[in-house]
Parts: sequence; structure tokens; C-alpha cells
Amino acid sequence: MRRADVLVVLSWVSVAIVIALFLANGIATAFATASDAVTSVGILCGLVGTDLILLMMVLAARVPIIDRTFGHDKAMLLHRKLGKPAFSLLVGHGILLLIGYGMASRVNPIAEIGVMWTTLSEMPLAFLAFGLLLVVIVSSLVAVRRRFPYEAWHVIHLLTYVAVLVAIPHQLSVGRLFVDGTLQRTYWLALYVVVATLLIVYRFLLPIVRSLRHSLRVRRVVQVADGVVSIELSGRRLRELGASGGQFLVWRFWTGKTWWHAHPLSLSAVPSESRVRITVRALGRGSAALATLPVGTRVSIEGPYGIFTQDARTLPNAVMVAAGIGVTPIRALVEQADLLPGEAVVIVRAASDQPPYLWQELREVCASKGVAVFLVEGSRSRVVDSWQSAEAVQRGYTLASYAPNVAKSDLYVCGPARWSDLVIREARSLGLRQGQIHVERFDW
Repeated sequence: MRRADVLVVLSWVSVAIVIALFLANGIATAFATASDAVTSVGILCGLVGTDLILLMMVLAARVPIIDRTFGHDKAMLLHRKLGKPAFSLLVGHGILLLIGYGMASRVNPIAEIGVMWTTLSEMPLAFLAFGLLLVVIVSSLVAVRRRFPYEAWHVIHLLTYVAVLVAIPHQLSVGRLFVDGTLQRTYWLALYVVVATLLIVYRFLLPIVRSLRHSLRVRRVVQVADGVVSIELSGRRLRELGASGGQFLVWRFWTGKTWWHAHPLSLSAVPSESRVRITVRALGRGSAALATLPVGTRVSIEGPYGIFTQDARTLPNAVMVAAGIGVTPIRALVEQADLLPGEAVVIVRAASDQPPYLWQELREVCASKGVAVFLVEGSRSRVVDSWQSAEAVQRGYTLASYAPNVAKSDLYVCGPARWSDLVIREARSLGLRQGQIHVERFDW
């Protein structure tokens, strides 16, 4: 919690520094006239908006301290939330500068576009940067994003890096704020270098190094159920990954049909020195193709990521609730967790008479740790919106029916997003605090 507070404060401090450096450059002249005031506010909007864009890039860089503090999904949620204010500030930057410059030269804002385009050599790059960011923002809207496969959306999203790069020349050359030798210029150049270094190291170099070091290959593919397979992989020094039960990695399988698709998949067993396993449900063409992977296929990885682990526990007792393929990280989590008999309860939701995925394995692991297991199976209630079956709802069951100590326990939830929200809603009604609830989401 303290580390999270420090990181949040540092984010706000970065915004404060940007504003302070601008004002230190000469507040008296910045607001001397109406046109100067409008122009100065426009410049401030651009500086703060750019700072937020850089913060977004850091959140997406998968820096270990951020991932271990907030979790990958919460970091990406904050990344998305910053997008709208950042873009709004950059829009305000452009509009206010056109108005301010137009007021100073007595030219209407539309005509000022032509003046800036022809008289300032770096301005076409600024317009290009704005256009690229507009494409990224539009593609990130939920209604638009769902029309793209993840890979296409990801490529579009990389335009953010291009937009920042092409915007740098106009920031450093226009006006007197960033002239050579000023503290402002030194600060911004250092900021760009730090952000670029984090991205290069953690998004590109580290995954390449880890993939080469551990030399993962497909050992065998085992069918678990219809549309579900476990992929066992062999490698070298896999414990050096530091992967824990409940975490996920981003896997890329290098065959002609699968190399272009990155899969965020949880471990379904705790890794050994030379073996690791994931369990995959076919939810689309990309994941369905993994059922036919040839033995020996090379695999590259990013991660491990996430804080859905035993290290997130705040209390001695734990309640773990899973549905669908969400059983797999719960199974690995129970296997690795330091649990005394009676300290944990596992609840598994199954919609049909078919046993849950890895059900026998889960029961055996739980039995070895003294963990109680409950299976809640059957069709959903058509009357009450609940995470349980219609029969369980009719009998008045709650989380406390399976785990009487749930209000004084950590709650781990893994399953479809809508279903997980229902579990969390009930947990909060029973008095669980936000810090007791642990959930990892993989939707993009």
C-alpha cells in the first residue's frame, strides 16, 4: 500500500513539475496580454497532456515495480483512463494556440493553421502526431475495439510511440521555453530518455533475453476436455523466471499458423526446473490452433505478470472462487500457497453436469493441503442475477454458506468478467474490503 501511494504521488509530482517549470520561465510575461494568456494556457495543456501520454507509456511498459504493486490489469485500466484526459488536453493545446496566435496576429483561428503550417517548419510533424493520436484514441473506444482482432489493435496502438517521436521536434524548437541550456529542455529530454529506456528494456529486450535463456519448446499437448488442452513445455532453468502459481505469461508459439498471435495465459501448475504447463480453452481461431501444435515448437515468452498470488494475501484465511478456465490459475495458486489445513476454501462453479477443467487434479492438490472444495453446478437462475446455480440461489446460499469465515479472508476470483463482478458484488455485501479482494482480468 505504501509503495502504491508513493507511485501515485510521483505521478502527480510529474504533472506539478511540468507546470512549475513552465511558470518559472516567466509568469509575468506569460499572462501579460489576453493573447499571451490564451497561448500560455494552450502551452500548459500541451505540456500536461504530453506528460500524461508518457505516464501511459510507462504504465504499459510492464515495469516490474508497477506490476508487483498494482497488478498488470489495474495498471492497464489506469492506462486507458488517462487516455481521454491526455487527448482532451492535446486538443485544447491545439485550439488555444490557434486562438492565441490568431489574436496576436489578428488572423482568425482557421487561417492561422495555414500560417503555422507554412512559417514553422516543425508544425507539419505536430499535426501528424495529433492525427496519429486521434487514430489510437478512436481505435481504443470499446465499440470500435471489438471490431478488431487483438493483433490489429495492438499494431494501431504502437502509433502512440510514433506520435510522441514526431512531436518532439516541435516541442523543443517552437518558442523560448526549450532553448539550449534551460532546465526545461534538460528535464524533458531526460524524461523522454527514461521512458524510452523503460519501454526498450521491459517490453523488448527482457522478453527476448528470457526466451533465449530458457529455450522453451512444446513437449506435448494433452486434451483435457472438448475444446480444452494442456500444453506442457520443456526448458532450462525455469525456476529463475520467478513465476508463481496464479501468475500469467504472454506466450507466442512459432509456427506458420500461430507466430503472429500472442496469448496471455495463466500457469496451470507450478513450474519445475525444466517443465511448465498452461491450459488453454479454444475461444477463437488463435487459441483453437494451439491444440495442433507440433512437438518441438519454439516458444517465446513475456512475463511473468500479475499479483494473483499468495504474496497478495493480507489475512491468514483465503477463499478462492473459480469458473470455466479460471480453474487453472486457482489450481496452481493452491499448489504453491503456504496453507495450513482449514485455512482455505475453494469454490468451483460449473454450468453443466460435466466436471470442471482439471477437476481431479484440483481435488488432489486441495486434499494434500487440507483445503475444502465445493462444486456449485447447474444452470443459472432466470430470476436472480447470481454467480451461483439456480438451485443454490433457491436454497439461499451465499459465499458465507461455503466459507463462514469469508468476511475475515482474502478472496481470489477468476472467471468470466461478468461472473466475477457478481462474486465481488456479493463479497462486498458481506463486508469484504477492496484490499481483501484479488482478481486478474485478461480482457483488452
